Amino acid sequence: MKTVQAYKKENGKWKYISEKNTLKNPLVLVFGNRYLLENDEVIEDIRAEFPYEHLVFGSTSGEIAGTNVLDKSVTVTAIEFEKSSFVIKRANILDYNKDAAELGKILYDEMPKDNLKHLFVLSEGSFVNGSSLIAGLEDDLYKNVCITGGMCGDDARFEKTLASYKQNPKEGEVILMGFYGDTLDISFASVGGWQPFGPERLITKSNGNVLYEIDGQPALDLYKKYLGDKAVQLPQASLLYPLNVTIPGKEKPVVRTILNIDNDKQSMILAGDAPEKSHVQLMMATVDAIAEGASKAALYAMHNRKSMPQLALLISCVGRKLVMNQRVEEEIEQVKEMVGDNTTITGFYSYGEMAPFVNTTSCELHNQTMTLTLISE
Repeated sequence: MKTVQAYKKENGKWKYISEKNTLKNPLVLVFGNRYLLENDEVIEDIRAEFPYEHLVFGSTSGEIAGTNVLDKSVTVTAIEFEKSSFVIKRANILDYNKDAAELGKILYDEMPKDNLKHLFVLSEGSFVNGSSLIAGLEDDLYKNVCITGGMCGDDARFEKTLASYKQNPKEGEVILMGFYGDTLDISFASVGGWQPFGPERLITKSNGNVLYEIDGQPALDLYKKYLGDKAVQLPQASLLYPLNVTIPGKEKPVVRTILNIDNDKQSMILAGDAPEKSHVQLMMATVDAIAEGASKAALYAMHNRKSMPQLALLISCVGRKLVMNQRVEEEIEQVKEMVGDNTTITGFYSYGEMAPFVNTTSCELHNQTMTLTLISE
């Protein structure tokens, strides 16, 4: 595997983290600020600097390049696979009446199955139901194939997110990347570091990822009472106080971030499903706990690997970035300590992360986690 990595701040020049080499048919991951990805001149500049075919774009809530956490920038990581290969498929949720499960099924059906080792998802993050998307992808999934990935971000604005494959970035896109080859060594992990607090309550009315009632009370009204003065800052304030949801029949709880609110219906739109009869609690975290969570994620991802990773794809939640603030790079440094100095690190801050729990293979939608996908040939 060969990689070339560079980033560009708003109105700045390209800065290369690695040597500027020409690669053969690479996968090019472009993560950037939404405003920059909407700028045609910026996109033309990216295409001129990286004149390759397989460009995948995704908007972010912060870009990761090496141990740098950047804002108002574009990061590019070009990856040449020397012993293995990749296939990329795309679809737009707006063409499926926002039915993420159906979109997921069709995307996976289009993916060649022979020698498929892993799937990585880059999804629109504003209105796609991540849980439903995963359910569709896994509907007929081969047993030995796992899914990781993330949902695009838009800083803490929650206005719209962008993604694309080959085309210029646009709304509604879901990108599925398949990795193929016997030499691939791919591992992953997802850990948070947040702690539940306060009384455990019962979800009494919901529909998919829309939460209407908790303990028979309007969900948004109850949540606002907990937030107090911070309620006027919704939905951004919810990133600091996500929900811990224990779904019936599931062994482990999942964390849910609130993507938007509906004051008229007193409801909250979450990044993933929160079924009725689930138990729910508020959560909070400290900087040290979040950094420790990143370290644990890297430790779990490195466990039982056959080789050192050459590439680390990091998807971390925007809520973690807001809590850590000026210390945000500490969680990236924790990962680097585990994966080694020779591993190319890239990724972004997201509206949702996708990965199985530790020691499981079924993918889950997470919020407020550090999720790693480690790849080597």
